[in-house]
Amino acid sequence: MTLLLVSLGLLLASGLASLATARWPRAASVCGAGGAVAACLIGLAGAMTIFIGGGVEQLVLPWSAPFGSLHLRVDALSAFFLLPIFGLSGIAAPYGAAYLLGSTRQQHASIGAHWLFYNLLIAGMVTVVLAWSGVLFLIAWEVMSLASYFLVTFRHEEQSVRRAGWTYLVATHVGTAFLFVMLLLLGRDSLDFDSASPGALGGVLFIFAIIGFGAKAGFMPMHVWLPEAHPAAPSHVSAVMSGVMIKTGIYGILRTLTLLGPIPEWWGWLLLGIGATSGVLGVLFALAQHDLKKLLAYHSVENIGIIAIGIGAGLIGLSTGNNTLAVLGFAGGLLHVVNHAIFKGLLFLGAGSVLHATRTLEMDRLGGLLRRMPWTGSLFLIGALAISALPPLNGFISEFLIYVGALQSPGVAAAIVIGSLALIGGLAAACFTKAFGVVFLGAPREKMEVEPHDPGWLMRGPMVILALGCVIIGAAPVVFVKMLAPVIDQIGANSSLQASDTLSTASASLSHIVVGTGSVIVLAALLAALRWRLLSRRTVTRCQTWGCGYAQPTPRMQYTSSSYAKPITSLFQVVLRIKQKQTRPTGLYPKEASLQTHPTDLFVNLVFRPIFEGVTRLCRKLRWLQSGHVHLYVLYILLTFLTLMVWKLA
Repeated sequence: MTLLLVSLGLLLASGLASLATARWPRAASVCGAGGAVAACLIGLAGAMTIFIGGGVEQLVLPWSAPFGSLHLRVDALSAFFLLPIFGLSGIAAPYGAAYLLGSTRQQHASIGAHWLFYNLLIAGMVTVVLAWSGVLFLIAWEVMSLASYFLVTFRHEEQSVRRAGWTYLVATHVGTAFLFVMLLLLGRDSLDFDSASPGALGGVLFIFAIIGFGAKAGFMPMHVWLPEAHPAAPSHVSAVMSGVMIKTGIYGILRTLTLLGPIPEWWGWLLLGIGATSGVLGVLFALAQHDLKKLLAYHSVENIGIIAIGIGAGLIGLSTGNNTLAVLGFAGGLLHVVNHAIFKGLLFLGAGSVLHATRTLEMDRLGGLLRRMPWTGSLFLIGALAISALPPLNGFISEFLIYVGALQSPGVAAAIVIGSLALIGGLAAACFTKAFGVVFLGAPREKMEVEPHDPGWLMRGPMVILALGCVIIGAAPVVFVKMLAPVIDQIGANSSLQASDTLSTASASLSHIVVGTGSVIVLAALLAALRWRLLSRRTVTRCQTWGCGYAQPTPRMQYTSSSYAKPITSLFQVVLRIKQKQTRPTGLYPKEASLQTHPTDLFVNLVFRPIFEGVTRLCRKLRWLQSGHVHLYVLYILLTFLTLMVWKLA
């Protein structure tokens, strides 16, 4: 606990130091980013010590706040979530320092404030995971939410950024309102988690937790802020928000489960349904996008869905006494929390490098970047393979655990799990084939103002570290899978769940797959070496690929992101509702023709936009209450005070 407290103190001190040196952007970056890296290393050491050593550490201090004390507690579950929080936040910080120093002079003035809010975001996430009091939890949750809002609106001079920040602020506070009510009902006399007493309200509290935490996690249909906020935020902030901040919603759900007592089966079915819906629709909406970061944002919804599928399957297994489904479902979901933080952080940092080099993320304006940005392209490819759950990388391992649990537990739940994961995996592979092919392969579609090139090592190094994480977990999964046993045992403590034996059996299967995949890779490497040997003494010429008879092929004849995805997106037009605008060629020698597609979000158009417009109309009708006369405002206060007195006396 001492190292964690030192980490929190260092985060706050370095954030204030960066604000104090805001007049000098480089000094502010050194204070903010350097302090974040040091604090995360210290916190990572503390969290790893507790996670490996086991046990529980806590700190209770007197506090004048009502309904509880200043109570911090770290156990296996909280230590597990601290690992990706400290890990990804620390890795992204030096990337962000170089990224922001390459921004405009107007944004240089905000670098000091940016690092203050970045460090506050990390401190807020850590305190959320450590808090053992409802009051402290809500304070930390609000600090995390407000800090991330100011990070999203870093480029506030742009209208789209301000709109994205507003959307995020509304969504996160709607979720907070549900959490506030849930904690009040859970604690009643005291908001300390030790005093949690759900009584007969367990089902209601679980629903409130799903809505409140699901809004932060990005469950469908509460995901609407993600595709707005992630493209607006700086890329290292997008990596942290997508990789770890939304996981605080998953932590909140799991922590709530440990406080609610026995788990009925329908809780698992609800979470499984939400996960399958979020996973399938998330990847479908991603497939229709043209903006690279918006595509990655929808994939966050997809991967949160995969985590929910694993946890939902685990809850069904827990309530029905199916130990295999419970253990492997939880194991797959938990491991995917870490895996997603690694490969999604890598992908967002890769997208940031593309933006840094080309000043655009519109995929149809890019192309041929692999030759000019070989490091960025190769590292992005590793992340794309990992998120598509292809062996031998980490994304495959977590999904494989969920698959095995379902295959050994035949039934309706298993069919939903296998069917949804198979569909998600196929669509994800198609989506990242599109993204990587359009952006990095082929020929440049436009001439850039500046010749694109790989970033420096301050930005390249963090991507290399994350790519190594994808490879290491995929190559040695047994070590990481067995480490999940204490966390799973804690989640299933009310049902006496024992995870070690089941995880050992699954690890044996993983070992066979790793050996088989490694053999294929070695064989491919030998064949590549043989080919190089045979061609080393021959003259090898390069020429253009046959253009199907076209005499003068141009870059405009390449697949665009829309045309590549068209065969798939057309099958789901009812859900995607893609709008098209086209100019057809006319005459024998047409001068121009064009086709534009505009993907829309079904839930934004049919659910949230009508609600927001209705609230706006209502507020306009009530504007007469805000007359500008002070004596009327005093009257409002007096009436409110009298109403509260009557209500209290009654």
